Amino acid sequence: MIARRILAGGAALTLAVLVVRNAAVLSHAERAPARAAKFWSTHPATELAEGMTEIARASSARRSIPDSAFALINDAAAKEPLAAEPFLVRGIQAQLAGESRVAQRAFEAAQWRDPRSLPAAYFLADHYFKAGDVRGGLRETAALVRLSPTGPGTVAPYLAAYAGNPGNWPALKSLFRTNPQLAEPTLIALASNIATAPAVLALADPREDAQRAQWLKPLLNTLTAAGRYEQARAIWVQRTGVRLPDDQLLYDSSFTDRTSPPPFNWELNSSTVGLAERQPGGRLHLVYYGQEDGFLASQLLLLKPGTYRLSMHLLGDTGRARQLSWSIWCGQASQPAASVTLDVAASRGWRFSVPGGCPAQWLKLAGTSTDVSQQSDITIGALRLVREPAGA
Repeated sequence: MIARRILAGGAALTLAVLVVRNAAVLSHAERAPARAAKFWSTHPATELAEGMTEIARASSARRSIPDSAFALINDAAAKEPLAAEPFLVRGIQAQLAGESRVAQRAFEAAQWRDPRSLPAAYFLADHYFKAGDVRGGLRETAALVRLSPTGPGTVAPYLAAYAGNPGNWPALKSLFRTNPQLAEPTLIALASNIATAPAVLALADPREDAQRAQWLKPLLNTLTAAGRYEQARAIWVQRTGVRLPDDQLLYDSSFTDRTSPPPFNWELNSSTVGLAERQPGGRLHLVYYGQEDGFLASQLLLLKPGTYRLSMHLLGDTGRARQLSWSIWCGQASQPAASVTLDVAASRGWRFSVPGGCPAQWLKLAGTSTDVSQQSDITIGALRLVREPAGA
């Protein structure tokens, strides 16, 4: 009956047993239980290894765990009362049977026997959170970070799920103050989901520099992908401290801001397509290799419907400027609304229109290959974007 209950536990049990399995593998791999059983099959270490291996195999195959596995573990527990594994298994059994208090005592007993038991800390954290014992849950979470080989990344998804409830934010703030290494991976996990995006700003340190806030770019990407452009830019302005006058249509047209993140600052690429880099004197240096199509620079704009004019100066190999082009893309559109080669834009400026129903626009600079590969080395200066008067 216990075996049937464990099988019915589904995904939750599979995760639980995998955690136990990891600990069992780490603990018993060197003992080679199958080989050891040939020499001393009734030794408690051998029985524990064989029993835990049977549980792991059955759970991975999503089939009933044989009674023989539990018999081995129970026999080992009687012979080696200080072993933690039998209490972990007993705790899982009690959880599935709805015996919460019994499960807690079993996991606590496992942890008492092995204070470095990763599964014990995991199950206790899960138990405490479900029981509403926030302090106990966060204590075990901190223990998980210390014990896990992968550190904070192990528990970040669980903390992110916990942060879905605003009532838990004060406790998480307290945890992050005492365990700052937990904050960043958790905030990144939260920032990557539009449903949990509000928790990021509530939990992030308001004094953190935008360059150090690894969660900022994922959050901005998540918001813009959801069409929440104004909110994304407001957060970007707040965190970077950038001043955006109403008449400033294109940010950093002089290419001097190397610290503020995209998408409302330039995203400059260096890849097999080519290289885009800032140069002193308010210039953008471009090297296009000419072998494949691709983008070299981009910025997200919030232009109102109307007609605009982009102008610039070109230096360098201007004869090959037609290999490079500007384009304007409306929001999440798969095709540009308009485009122009750099030679044309430099000679007479580029006029383009932003239609209604286009709340945000990507300004992109790309290279287009030809049948014969030709490298271009061009520098853009005096870049300027203005709105044309109505009727012009």
